[in-house]
Amino acid sequence: MLARRIIPCLDVDAGRVVKGVHFEALRDAGDPVEQAARYDAEGADELVFLDISAAPAARRTTLDMVSRVAESIFIPFTVGGGIRSVADAGGALRSGADKIAINTAAVRNPDLVSHLAESFGSQCVVAAVDVKRVDGRLTVMINGGREATELEGVEWCARLQMLGAGEILLTSMDKDGTGTGYDLPLITAVTREVDLPVIASGGAGSLAHLAEALEAGAHGLLAATIFHYQESSLPQARTYLRERGYPVRP
Repeated sequence: MLARRIIPCLDVDAGRVVKGVHFEALRDAGDPVEQAARYDAEGADELVFLDISAAPAARRTTLDMVSRVAESIFIPFTVGGGIRSVADAGGALRSGADKIAINTAAVRNPDLVSHLAESFGSQCVVAAVDVKRVDGRLTVMINGGREATELEGVEWCARLQMLGAGEILLTSMDKDGTGTGYDLPLITAVTREVDLPVIASGGAGSLAHLAEALEAGAHGLLAATIFHYQESSLPQARTYLRERGYPVRP
């Protein structure tokens, strides 16, 4: 069985790591380079860097910051936010990213997913899907959660798999920043529908929540608040999961 991954997330806005609730009320969580280096030293399996204001501002990812983070770590590094073309993705990869994440651009132009997979390989393409319950429906949201689409979350994940994505980064906006636990029904619904690795995101507030997400079918655990403000550490999380029989890297 493949080892399950613990992945800190750096949401970056105006050069600072930030964290909010339901994608709003952002508060500062430190310097991206310093945070990245700390997570590398603590044994994170991977790191995700999301330039959260790039898509709403219609600009590209800040590649200088990507380069600085990449130089400070030795673990796989995913970059997202503002990637709208094969050229944008290539720039992020040349700046030190190992994988690229796309969300808004994939909705606007689904063929981009296939073009990226053809250009760099599916293993390099992370399809980020932000989901919010609207009138009982799992609605796909874009532009940093500001814009609702006509897409249904589970169906969209299945289509992304067909288009060539290598994994799904699944964020529950309803759970984001709440610390009340991951959206387990959402994780279960998506992991039953797709064969791709699914990274669960949104809601981690305790080590028990990490185990619950794995039990629901997640292959990876994205977390921010629980680690940014040092409520729990990565070594503690790894030990907790290993003691409960989950396959995590030693």
